[in-house]
Amino acid sequence: MIAENLLLDYQAELIVYSENDRVFAENQSANFYYQIKKGCVKMYNLNENGKEFIQGLFYEGESFGEPPLFGDFKYPASAVALADTEIYKLGKQKCMDLLKNNFEIQLAFLATLSRRLSYKAMIMKEISVHPPEHRILTFLDFLKKRDGNSSTYKLDLTRQQIADLTGLRVETVIRACKQLEFQGEIEIIKHKIYR
Repeated sequence: MIAENLLLDYQAELIVYSENDRVFAENQSANFYYQIKKGCVKMYNLNENGKEFIQGLFYEGESFGEPPLFGDFKYPASAVALADTEIYKLGKQKCMDLLKNNFEIQLAFLATLSRRLSYKAMIMKEISVHPPEHRILTFLDFLKKRDGNSSTYKLDLTRQQIADLTGLRVETVIRACKQLEFQGEIEIIKHKIYR
């Protein structure tokens, strides 16, 4: 989102995280802007039974954790590296200075946060109202559209990740995917889902 040279101009640090290293914890104060140079980060919550709900997956070039930074509240979820990951970490005041001096970046943040808010609203509706098959199709179609894919879309997520992102149990995802394949809504080839 923000050019690397601009981040460095504002004294961002490049931090290397190993797989499963925590970037920040739920209820921790938000004091930094994070942007991934390489790797992948998962933001998640755990319920009282230890079941994970993935709030989002973030990849190279993407930022994460901005709402608490801008809104001055604590992180509502934890973030962990899913692979060896390099992340630019910029202090809050330096980030605010960068934004004050770069209006086009402010507009880009508004667009990004609006898309994320739209995704959250869609997921909340799916979780509260619709059956598993509908939730999965809506989720797949959202990813396909987000990635700008008009042809057959290959989902590079595990069944467990789909479950964690849609609020379903992995067994339910497996059954629902088999039903969707039977209905011709998706194809499953070598354990990968295509839509």
